[in-house]
Amino acid sequence: MKIKQIDTIIIVVLIVVTMLFLVRADYISSILPDVHTSPPGDDTTVVTPLPPEKLPTPPTSLIPAYRRDVSAVDEGAHFSKIRISREWWYFTAVFNDSVSQLKDWVVAVSFNHMARGDLLGTNKPDLLVVSLLGNNSQTYGGMINKEHYLGILQDGTLVAGSPGVKIQFENSWAEGSFPRWHVHAEDADIDPSAEIVIDLDYTAWSLPVWTLGSQAIDISDSEVAGYVVLGCSVSGTVTINGQTYLVRGTGSYEHSWTPNAITRLLIGGWDWFSLTMENGWTIYGTNYLLNPQVISDTLSNVDPFGTLLITTDRGETVTELKDVNLRITQRDEHVFPLIKLPSLFSIKADPSINPLYVISQSLLYGTKTTLSAELSITHSTTKIWKFPTYLGMKIGYCIIDGSISWTDNDGDHEIPIYGIGVSWNMRALL
Repeated sequence: MKIKQIDTIIIVVLIVVTMLFLVRADYISSILPDVHTSPPGDDTTVVTPLPPEKLPTPPTSLIPAYRRDVSAVDEGAHFSKIRISREWWYFTAVFNDSVSQLKDWVVAVSFNHMARGDLLGTNKPDLLVVSLLGNNSQTYGGMINKEHYLGILQDGTLVAGSPGVKIQFENSWAEGSFPRWHVHAEDADIDPSAEIVIDLDYTAWSLPVWTLGSQAIDISDSEVAGYVVLGCSVSGTVTINGQTYLVRGTGSYEHSWTPNAITRLLIGGWDWFSLTMENGWTIYGTNYLLNPQVISDTLSNVDPFGTLLITTDRGETVTELKDVNLRITQRDEHVFPLIKLPSLFSIKADPSINPLYVISQSLLYGTKTTLSAELSITHSTTKIWKFPTYLGMKIGYCIIDGSISWTDNDGDHEIPIYGIGVSWNMRALL
């Protein structure tokens, strides 16, 4: 049968209409490979990359509900009680957000009601820390201690209330309650070379974690207690010599208190750090030295109060390692001959077999979970109290480089870690 010209036209029209329908219905694009060609004249073919592979995460610890229950009363002041002699509130942050105008800078603001014997020979144990450290060795602020009265006729320089966070040290203050806090800090006469004003909002995405406290019920009544909120969103402004910068990043908030029975004769120093990894994880650690500096360096691995926390999801789940070996490999030799503050550490942390920690460590047994890293303090603000106090403190810009390894049903894992954060070191001669 001979095909007429009109039949040919009809067939072509039907094919064209069918193709248009299939294209509009996105049927053809769904069966074609996802390849995008470059404009005419460019022979390069670009293939759409696959989504990034999700990182495996380490095993998490069993944290009982009572260790994640913090009330507004817990957040308030405790040093008005006769048994409590010191109380500290710390706020730190890493401005790691891409929109931050001070990208990869770190900040530390701390309000500290110290015991009278902590700074021997002074009547000024109320301490304010305002430290701003840049990613290219910029250093602003520091710390200052002022009068602390008996509270009968006059309050101290640091004034705090309850419930919730209500703290003031002259023109610096912090207030709020879980999950939001506001921090305003001015360095005033701390750093005569610069004027800085810090104004930040903290928002928590997960419950706090009690790191110290002996009671399963109402830890707030414990004489030794402390909790930390990890992975907070931090945003606000930082003003340096009249120039204001918008900042955003990740931070932590910590609150602790201890009794008169704990003195500098018992605690000869501490090493504390809060770090934000490039992969978004957060690492927090504390290490208390139970002896004066003369012998504590030798016995630094004997540490029943050492804690290292790892969270991959802003504190929603936590890996708690209680066998912490924080070995000092380098010190600041030129700050003051009698007070040598650390500048480089080797860290190794594993699950502990101490029966005191069996609850939080139980899920980690058999997983071979280990953190191994080097922690370096590149620059810092430092204050040394000389005769008769002989005590030094250092707020540092620190870098961690190492790995976290473990074993699970999927096999062996080793994840490299690299990040920046804030460190706080203290050493006392006596």
